[in-house]
Amino acid sequence: GFDIAKDLIGQGYEILATGDMGIGNTTASSALIAKICQADPATVTGRGTGISDDAFARKVAVISKALTRLQTNATELDAVGVLSELGGYEHGAIAGYILGAAHSNTPVILDGLISNAAALIAFTLSAEISGYMFAGHSSRESGAKVALEYLGLKPILDLNMALGEGTGALLALSIIQASLATINEMATFDSAGVSEK
Repeated sequence: GFDIAKDLIGQGYEILATGDMGIGNTTASSALIAKICQADPATVTGRGTGISDDAFARKVAVISKALTRLQTNATELDAVGVLSELGGYEHGAIAGYILGAAHSNTPVILDGLISNAAALIAFTLSAEISGYMFAGHSSRESGAKVALEYLGLKPILDLNMALGEGTGALLALSIIQASLATINEMATFDSAGVSEK
């Protein structure tokens, strides 16, 4: 992920966006969020693709069991340890991507639960990266909101989406671009000849 970010920046990209495609990774993401944010698994776990009540209860139980196993077998894990115990390759790749962007002074737009969980890993490794991250949108997944709050990020959009494939990040990109245009191109009162009265 770090190398991909550096390569894209080397190609001239001035802002990057995250996203993922997967099934089942909301469970691992919720576990990461619960561990890093010290949150109740039932609070940070969502229904993903719309699972039943029974499946949701199993999902929370699996996360709770994993967290109990960590507390029993380890005193204090670092970010990489937490990632290796609870996360997936996508979390590691996205965390590296975020770190690569920050290393090159390039902003990155987060998208969805999985990206937010990965951002927690990156943030735990280097808290300074929070200044390089934008929260593209407020995911419908409850854990995403907890992660963004922990990161100190406010979502640009709130469209009640449960997507993480980069959709919210790309929608937010247009808002960021419009904001830059406003800052850089909007006339001032003086340049527009507007009276102060």
